[in-house]
Amino acid sequence: MNLTSAVILCLCMFGAVRLLSFPWLCSLLAGLGLCMFWKGSWRFLYVALRTIKRDLMCLVIIVRVRLSMYRNLKNRSTIPALFAQMVTKHPDKPALIYEATGEVWSFRELQERCHAVAHWALAQGWAEGDVVALYMESQPLLVALWLGLAMIGIEAAFINYNLRQQSLLHCVSVSGARAMVFGTEMKEAVSEVSDSLQPNMVLFSSGEHDDEEKLCSFQVQSLDTLLDHSPKHPPRYTLKKEFNDRLFYIYTSGTTGKPKAAVVVHSRYYRIASFGFHSFGLHHDDIIYNCLPLYHSAGTIMGVGQCLLFGLTVVVRRKFSASRFWDDCVKHNCTVILYIGEICRYLLAQPVRSSEFVRRFRIRQIGEFYGATECNCSLINIDGKVGACGFSSRILPSFYPIRLVKVQGENGELLRDSQGLCIPCLPGEPGMLVGRINHTDPLRRFDGYADQDSTNQKIAHNVFKMGDSVYVSGVEGKAGMAAVAHTGGEFDLDAFLMAVQKALPSYARPVFLRLMPSVDTTGTFKIQKARLQREGYKPQDSSEKIYFLDSRAGRYEAVTDGLYSAIIKGRVCL
Repeated sequence: MNLTSAVILCLCMFGAVRLLSFPWLCSLLAGLGLCMFWKGSWRFLYVALRTIKRDLMCLVIIVRVRLSMYRNLKNRSTIPALFAQMVTKHPDKPALIYEATGEVWSFRELQERCHAVAHWALAQGWAEGDVVALYMESQPLLVALWLGLAMIGIEAAFINYNLRQQSLLHCVSVSGARAMVFGTEMKEAVSEVSDSLQPNMVLFSSGEHDDEEKLCSFQVQSLDTLLDHSPKHPPRYTLKKEFNDRLFYIYTSGTTGKPKAAVVVHSRYYRIASFGFHSFGLHHDDIIYNCLPLYHSAGTIMGVGQCLLFGLTVVVRRKFSASRFWDDCVKHNCTVILYIGEICRYLLAQPVRSSEFVRRFRIRQIGEFYGATECNCSLINIDGKVGACGFSSRILPSFYPIRLVKVQGENGELLRDSQGLCIPCLPGEPGMLVGRINHTDPLRRFDGYADQDSTNQKIAHNVFKMGDSVYVSGVEGKAGMAAVAHTGGEFDLDAFLMAVQKALPSYARPVFLRLMPSVDTTGTFKIQKARLQREGYKPQDSSEKIYFLDSRAGRYEAVTDGLYSAIIKGRVCL
């Protein structure tokens, strides 16, 4: 999975981070002093003095999260059980606010809806370990569904609501789901694949039914009606699952292949949400604006997790809107916003005045983190350093064992020395981010994907020492190109675009299209991509044609020297 970046922006000042105890600090400083003496390097001393405040802040946070995770592991806690503790503390406090309707769910009301979901699921005869696919746009009901299912050990599979046809079928199939719950806004997409679903697949819909005939054509039950008649008291059920057992599945984006179902266990959910809470100085009185999709870990773990585990109020928006973003924040008195990827660029593009992001919007603190749903090697920018994408401690390198290792430029394979071990990068060198796997450590676990082959592909062995294993992060995403072998006749660009628009979500559609007489292959007929990746989209070979998808015009246009120059200079946006 490509590394994703997400950021929490606090509209209020962070609280000061306190060290655990004065004796503990003295011991640590003494150890650092010995380390500096042993290394005998003025350069190391300079680096240590410049980074010690940041590293100690992060160390304290890691210790807090680690201790709380071990406590939950010992107590066999689960996310539903930890949420129940929040309900007990402030039952009438707003938990979720649905921006689309203004509907407010208190913590007690959210729990009651979860109980109704649990009773409904038990009535279906499902058991712990069964999977239910959830396919709907972001709304509070989605939270009640996965959390209610988790109360009785049933695992949700979050299906990206942008997926259609084969991608949709693949995600439902790979999860092994026994049933699918979809929003009525997705009925067209479901009807397209209904004949290809497993014969025993049970379908439930939620939302306004403006086309009963279409829904009846493929045997769909109304979930809303079933939940309205479902009890709201706790089910008589003793959960067998514990802190390190499966909670749900979140899929990778699928930009470089089919989406993979990443396994999220209870402890991973807690870890991600807990790091966000403690790292960025959040408080239970904060109100978070969450316009990120709830099928994504940033939205449903980093965002909603603050509500379920730490008592914050979360405003859920159905979809991101740059024009409504700040009006929504003001309307709901939000103190924290959660963004990812390009959202800040979209906000800056809104008409007001041109100035630097933090000053323009009066953001007092920005905290950034980089990682992936399934990874064990996240990075964090804890002190708001502009331009930083996290750090690896130079004075405490073993406390959070992540490393950058050298890779081959052409194929991204890990470079190894004469001993067969990977070669660490020097400061300033680019490389692959890897995290050492230790399944006895809740911070170092790698739970993998629903299928073992995908899991194996993300693990490298003999990296730091012989016999070890690490999670391999992936590389930075780029605009996609489709290379198509085409000879003779006219290529119908409009028909091609219509086909990809119907079959692929917007982020997976090829931005560039390359028509060529034939594609390069190996002796065993595997497609060679190195030359195409190296040449990119610059017009070169007269026998090949390259096209660019102009999203505003809604068509593919030939890449000329002028258009290439405009793209390079940023006058044309990808």
